[in-house]
Amino acid sequence: MSLKVPKANNIELFKEGYKHLQGLEDAVLRNIQAVVELSDLVRTSFGPNGRNKLIINHLGRLFVTSDAATIIREIEVVHPAAKLLVMASQAQEAEMGDATNEVILFAGELLKKAEQLLILGLHPSEIMKGYEMASAKALEELEKLSTSTLPSPLTTASLATALRPAIASKQYGVEDTLAALVAEACMAVMPANPKNFNVDNVRVVKIMGGSLQGSTVVQGMVFGREPEGSIKKAENGKVAVYTSGIDISQTETKGTVLLKNADEMLNFTRGEEEQLEKIVKEIADAGVKLVVAGSAVGDLALHYLNRHNIAVLKVLSKFDLRRLCRVVGATPLARLGAPTAEEAGWADVFETKEIGGDRVTVVRQRIPGEPGFRPDSAAEKTRTATVLLRGATANRLDDLERAVDDGVNVLKALLRDGRLVPGAGATELELARRIDTYGAGIRGLAQHAVRRYAAALEAVPRALAENAMGGRAGNEVISRLWAKHESEGGEEWGVDVEAETDGTLPAAQHGIVDALAAKAWALRLAAEAAVSVLSVDSIIMSKPAGGPKVPQQSGNWDED
Repeated sequence: MSLKVPKANNIELFKEGYKHLQGLEDAVLRNIQAVVELSDLVRTSFGPNGRNKLIINHLGRLFVTSDAATIIREIEVVHPAAKLLVMASQAQEAEMGDATNEVILFAGELLKKAEQLLILGLHPSEIMKGYEMASAKALEELEKLSTSTLPSPLTTASLATALRPAIASKQYGVEDTLAALVAEACMAVMPANPKNFNVDNVRVVKIMGGSLQGSTVVQGMVFGREPEGSIKKAENGKVAVYTSGIDISQTETKGTVLLKNADEMLNFTRGEEEQLEKIVKEIADAGVKLVVAGSAVGDLALHYLNRHNIAVLKVLSKFDLRRLCRVVGATPLARLGAPTAEEAGWADVFETKEIGGDRVTVVRQRIPGEPGFRPDSAAEKTRTATVLLRGATANRLDDLERAVDDGVNVLKALLRDGRLVPGAGATELELARRIDTYGAGIRGLAQHAVRRYAAALEAVPRALAENAMGGRAGNEVISRLWAKHESEGGEEWGVDVEAETDGTLPAAQHGIVDALAAKAWALRLAAEAAVSVLSVDSIIMSKPAGGPKVPQQSGNWDED
């Protein structure tokens, strides 16, 4: 007689409300579908001819941009697999500041190719192995494709030439103007050892009105507000920076005072006034011509500061306060009193300007060649420059600011590793050709994944061509590029987005180059993101915490 083992039904493994998806259909392919959808969303924004996306975020703020980092940040991706791709693009943004769109585009294409292999019956582990082999080979071959390096010694012209392609991918048509502004700002703050260049030293101030041609670079800091007092200008004076407000200290407790006659009323605050006047006189006697307050400035303190011809600037941001300390060489003080010689900073020029109807305050040191410049002044210590951007609308200015930030970040990457590779999709297509040849010589199932990796690299030049000329023209351009890359010495042929001849051009000869380091990081992060998505075979989601969801906005919001 055999022993009957009862079958357990409906095992409660998870708490009520959990979702559990597993298997090829429910987990892997669904993840790939979500990532491909995200990749397709930013594909049309890739390259100089990329289209803008109009995004309204959860706070109702409007964005009109083709910058992938901004698009991804503001659309708030929820799907867990797509979030892996978002994390990869954010890592690229943090590390290199450019090529975020390439990470998403390439990773999406890798997963699209992987989906075809999964349907044919390959196991995800074979595809992951092939992708890892191909990624290692791509990074190895990329090292051999460098055509030039950042010229030394650094000049404004050479920096502008190197930055131009990166800025053109965001602001096509005005890249020469923007590249010159960024190069000038970066050269103004360039340290003795260029590898120590800090992107935080280049600031951007946006003033609406005028056109981009009215933009300038100021060696120092620009604040979008007027000074507090009546003194609007000061030259060649000491600067005292206070992190606290400049006012009579307030007690925590409240009290009642009984005044018996007029004299008592007149003399009630005399002691405080005398104390404050004494402090301001000490500050003036120390040679201070500019006081910077990190909080509110009291009316009485302002009165005494005006009487002693001391300019007052209120800076509410603690980060801007730190930067200002770096510009003038001052130590921020927590106490109210005269600064010592070591604590006081120095500013050659403190002035208020009117630009496009807005009054701004400039704190700067004189530059070589300017009347009154002294080589022994604090100008040598100044390590902050401000790009003053002009534009017609707030959205336009935001987009220009993003292009400036990308340019500064690309320069930082080039100062660490100055090697340049051909742009316009030439490098990706040459890597595709070499990896396809490498894959043909591999035995086993992994060779299919290696060759699909090579085919996925085609997505970059194809997206450039399609965004510039349309889908059918894109196929024709890719065919011509393949023919040129197969011939001797055709490594640097890329997509001509202006399509003046047949849609192809030798990229490096036309000055279209990319930073090798940024390209290497993009390829590495995209492959890692794709492999991470493929390695997931089960999705387990707990029940969201909280009460009922807030009603969503009407789908017909634009018809009101």
